[in-house]
Amino acid sequence: MEKERLVCDTSIFTNPNVYTQFGDSPSAAFKNFLLIVSEVEGEVSVYIPTSIYEELKRMIPDLRIPPKARSVLKIKSPKKYELYIPAFLMYEFIEDLRARINKGLRVAEEAVKTAIQKKPEEAIKFLRRRYREVLREGIVDSKEDLELILLALELDGIVVSADQGVLKMADKLGLRFLDPKEIRDTIEGFKSWYSA
Repeated sequence: MEKERLVCDTSIFTNPNVYTQFGDSPSAAFKNFLLIVSEVEGEVSVYIPTSIYEELKRMIPDLRIPPKARSVLKIKSPKKYELYIPAFLMYEFIEDLRARINKGLRVAEEAVKTAIQKKPEEAIKFLRRRYREVLREGIVDSKEDLELILLALELDGIVVSADQGVLKMADKLGLRFLDPKEIRDTIEGFKSWYSA
């Protein structure tokens, strides 16, 4: 009987600050992550929403599931029509989104002022960088992010992500999650815990 369900995000295999715990490339990290988890098979499984698995295949063209680890990896979409999100979360999301849109407007205004001063290329670089920071960082901003949260909610799984928006929402929903810098140590801890 499996005890823990790790619900994994693309970011743990593509973010160099995280994937280097498992390998020197995203492909090696994915393979090694699964092999380490397979050592505690029956106690720990890895779940990846279908949308995230498809995203991984696009981002890591040589993505391979090692035969030894095939039984621990489960590709599964959340039951979107059966799950409910608390209303307070939607209120907070809308409030946060409105504040971000207002910040984005101020960033755009600043970029226009820079462009008027005859520095259009500098203005475009500034606009792209700052707009992305104020609108996208620290928020669930894709269907893949939402599916990760929903699947973890459905399975009572542990969210495994380096995306701060995902981790923030997981925390608000009372979901368990791993610190991105401690993923390998935690999995190693599962190995020693379940083998004792």
